[in-house]
Amino acid sequence: MKQVQSILAHFCVFLTATQSFAQQPPKIEVPETTKSQTPQIDSSRPHWYSNATRPYEPKVVPPVNVSNSVRLSSLLRGGKLYLSLQDAVALALENNIDIEVERYLFPLAEADLLRAQAGNSTQGISTSTSAGPTGLSAGGVQSFIGLGGGGGIGGGPSPNPNGFDPTINSTIQWGHITLPQQNTVTTGTTSLVSTNKLANFNVQENFVTGGSATLSYNNTFSEQNSYLNLFNPVTTAFLDLSVSQPLLQGFGLAVNNRTIRVAKNNLRAADIVFKQQVTVTVQTIVQAYWLLVSANEDVEVKRKALALAQKLYSDNKKQVEVGTLAPIEIVRAEAEVAADEQALVSSQTVVLQQETILKNALSRNGLANAAVAAASIVPTDRIKVPAVEKVEPIQDLVASALDNRPELQQSRLQLENEKIALTGTRSQMLPTLSAFADLRNSGLSGSRNTLPVPGATTPFASNQNPYFVGGYDNVLGQLFGRNFPNYTVGVQLSIPLRNRNAQANYATASVNLRQNELSVQRLINQIHVDVQNATIAVNQARAQYAAAVKSRILQEQTLDAEQKKYAVGASTPFLVIQAQRDLATAGGTEVVAEAVYIQARLQLDVATGRALDVYNIEIDEAKKGRVSKSPSALPVVENNK
Repeated sequence: MKQVQSILAHFCVFLTATQSFAQQPPKIEVPETTKSQTPQIDSSRPHWYSNATRPYEPKVVPPVNVSNSVRLSSLLRGGKLYLSLQDAVALALENNIDIEVERYLFPLAEADLLRAQAGNSTQGISTSTSAGPTGLSAGGVQSFIGLGGGGGIGGGPSPNPNGFDPTINSTIQWGHITLPQQNTVTTGTTSLVSTNKLANFNVQENFVTGGSATLSYNNTFSEQNSYLNLFNPVTTAFLDLSVSQPLLQGFGLAVNNRTIRVAKNNLRAADIVFKQQVTVTVQTIVQAYWLLVSANEDVEVKRKALALAQKLYSDNKKQVEVGTLAPIEIVRAEAEVAADEQALVSSQTVVLQQETILKNALSRNGLANAAVAAASIVPTDRIKVPAVEKVEPIQDLVASALDNRPELQQSRLQLENEKIALTGTRSQMLPTLSAFADLRNSGLSGSRNTLPVPGATTPFASNQNPYFVGGYDNVLGQLFGRNFPNYTVGVQLSIPLRNRNAQANYATASVNLRQNELSVQRLINQIHVDVQNATIAVNQARAQYAAAVKSRILQEQTLDAEQKKYAVGASTPFLVIQAQRDLATAGGTEVVAEAVYIQARLQLDVATGRALDVYNIEIDEAKKGRVSKSPSALPVVENNK
């Protein structure tokens, strides 16, 4: 028992001495922009011993939050949701589920970096973005980016399958063995009984240079019933340092830390993907808001048309009663009222549907919130077509798109990751040449064997070297005094004669790189097309709006003239009804032209990558899910009601 206690005591001293040898766990360098974002993966509640146990504790992912921000309730008054465009965007940043899902991309990227710094294969992060609320689509992107074969950014084989984290291994063993002997020349007995105690420890470490080192400390305590042994019991031990370093294949930082570099790109990519999701969501929210505004304006056009039809019906009815008009004109006017009522109901249905889509996109729990589900949305902003369109050279618009479009930034990161991966593939083409060295110190100590020769009274073993007589401290003195050193150095070479597999892998990686370079160029070309088409769409929409406004004004004048002629008997009810229909059509066309213009303007902002700037969106606030700007003031008239 004392021998075991001594071994354990010296093992504790050994572990303390090897702390400088073991590499400390790497610390993740997280960009400042992601430190305050939510959600975060944290450890469980800390204890006084947490520093020692933290590497072995699971990370805790907090439950999801489905509560809406205070902004939503502050905009509800009397069963109505008063909503400006800026409030709609702010509510989307705070409550939209698609954006909340993408916030989890940051802890995933951090976990991937931690995995890469440990020397293991990375899982990669998805770059998919949601297309937006049901009923609207701004074109979600679904893709992965990173090293080939890993299913995302940073996916791919580990450069060092054994990992970079130091490992302490130990084996403590006790055994009692009885072996029958067919002769007694070497043991002096026909039944050799041994009691063995084993206490072996080692620390292993792999490095980003491709090399590895192992420091081992082995102890064996043995006691036998053989009188031929010089020492019994006896302790043998050795302290061994073994180092290996590849010199060709697998050599160098560029080869062995490539997964870490790609994982750091993951953090950059997480920002880009999140920005893209925010852009897509904002695009759909703005689109839904303006569609709701247009739908409300269309309802007003239909109401005015119905009011005109009802007035004509009332006038015709009075004239029929006094006998100045045929009764059939009442039927004709009443049919027009019914048609306008049907058109009004249809427009009101569109408003209700658009409200449902918008409320679902602005609430974390959707329409499950009774107050939100029952509220009608009152848009406080109106579509305004500027009198003069801002003229900007197409070259400037394209340059802005090339600088700001997140798709292009992702593709360039993909290209960078492919180049990083190519260094590892190129290294696999080289022969395997490794240098190794082994330094070992041995020690032996024990008690003089006092077992006598069978049939005699004196021990057989005598004249033992007093240098080996002693306890465990004698073994330690021999080890650290390097009394019995062993040195081994050498190189190991392996040369594949044809190397066809490595050549094929490198050729495949090179082709993939060239394909990605062409994909980036194709995306650049498409961005040029997107900006050009968006510019054309804005100009055409503006021209259509101007024509629609002029047509509506002319139809108003035509109806006014027809009503005056009808009042003096120079026209017929049919012509008045026809003029009313034409005015309603012109009013609807103007509303549609307004919507087309504002959507074209939105598409141009997205195509140039300026949408977040146009709508005053701070990406840091979007990450936190809290917008600092206060909600817009409610209309004074509505507050007085």
